[in-house]
Amino acid sequence: MGGIYLLTGEIQSGKTSLCLELVKEARKEGIRLGGLISPGVFQSGEKIAIDLLDIKSEERRRLADGSDGRSTEVQTKRWSFLPEAVAWGNRILETALPCDLLVIDELGPLEFHRNQGWVAGFTAVDSGDYQAALLVIRPSLLDKALTRWDVKGIINLDDPDQSINSGKKLISYLLGS
Repeated sequence: MGGIYLLTGEIQSGKTSLCLELVKEARKEGIRLGGLISPGVFQSGEKIAIDLLDIKSEERRRLADGSDGRSTEVQTKRWSFLPEAVAWGNRILETALPCDLLVIDELGPLEFHRNQGWVAGFTAVDSGDYQAALLVIRPSLLDKALTRWDVKGIINLDDPDQSINSGKKLISYLLGS
């Protein structure tokens, strides 16, 4: 079983940016990657959408748009998720393993409370078929994650004493390289 690590922080604390930097550095080092990242799409400094990035293939697709009164089967107050993108993300997670480093950005309220979103992420993490798994988890869901998994470490980007603030440092922390 690989080590499970949680990356947490409030909205706009840099969780996704750190994941993107981690993946870039991991590629340089030849680390086998699996999983997905959900980078925001910004216009004039405002987040208007969310994309989905398959970190193995580097393919990117639109995941969600602002809800603006539209209704989809997977939705939050702020976002309407495209069903085909959610299905694609779950296929990414179903085929992500084995790998050295599994990254899932994020497992949130959709997954923990509504059994929607990246439900295949739970199966992937539970399999342990990786050296390390980095899971982006909101602070409000840390207790649920800690109850579900034996976590080896928590990287809290809201902690000013946190020293893991770059992709290289994070690789070393997660994989000991």
